[in-house]
Amino acid sequence: MAAAHSQIPPPSTRRGDPNVAVILTWFLPGAGHLYLGRGLLALAVFALVAGIYALGLWLSHGMTFEYLDPELRSALAPALSPEAGNLGAFLWQLRRFGFGPEPWYPRPFPPYMRLGSMLTALSGVLNIVAMAHAHVLARSPSVRASARPALAVGLAWLVPGLGHLYQGRRLRALLVFVTLVGLFALGTLLAHGSNLSRERHFYYWAGQFLLGLPALASELIVGDAPVTGELPLVEVGLVFACVAGMLNVLAMIDAFGWEEAELFGLPKRGEERAAAEHAAPPPSRTPARPRDGEVPT
Repeated sequence: MAAAHSQIPPPSTRRGDPNVAVILTWFLPGAGHLYLGRGLLALAVFALVAGIYALGLWLSHGMTFEYLDPELRSALAPALSPEAGNLGAFLWQLRRFGFGPEPWYPRPFPPYMRLGSMLTALSGVLNIVAMAHAHVLARSPSVRASARPALAVGLAWLVPGLGHLYQGRRLRALLVFVTLVGLFALGTLLAHGSNLSRERHFYYWAGQFLLGLPALASELIVGDAPVTGELPLVEVGLVFACVAGMLNVLAMIDAFGWEEAELFGLPKRGEERAAAEHAAPPPSRTPARPRDGEVPT
């Protein structure tokens, strides 16, 4: 076990504090990489993540949070949206645009409102991937190797199970894909596609957005389907679709943990116990106490 942990660089040789790198990236994309001395990489991260957010704001005219019903509009109401992954931009949008002019009333949305809202949400998810990379980069002596955990997280979000397939874990990749995409498809069927509208279901949409491409593609293809009658199982469908996305977060964490274990030589799930059992000496047998009148041998 000592050999397995020997690949973890001691704190004195790290590029910086991983937690500081993550917090800085959360507030400003690329700031954590700049803190770690990777200026060009910091610039690239900022251009990608902040650029996507800015494009989304331009297309949506900053009206994304106007999707919320007036009774739900408060300072913390949008905090459960994916945009919160890019905290600095999220707070700026909330301060600059808020919920629209007061008194609040419905306004016509711009032509590319849906696409713009998707892009700002995508920026938040991409910044989470950048945070994962900054965390590993702070501990890893190799810039190239430190990209693997972040790539696994990004792939796991893009298509459920794709991060595990990238790691060669084919059975788990298949199970994750079939379970989560199947759950999302069932929820969409029960909700008759109404779950695919952020305007109708702001918070449920935020959860299912974490499913990645299956949710995005479904919304772009059939998200405009009108609701023409009563939907008796719509609440069940909304929960199923939302839970599918939230469960994908666990899959992303699993992909990240596996890749981090590979990078630093840490024991994977189940390996630590097996190694301990293998290294433990066999249990000693206590000699039987001789009976009265017997000579011990």
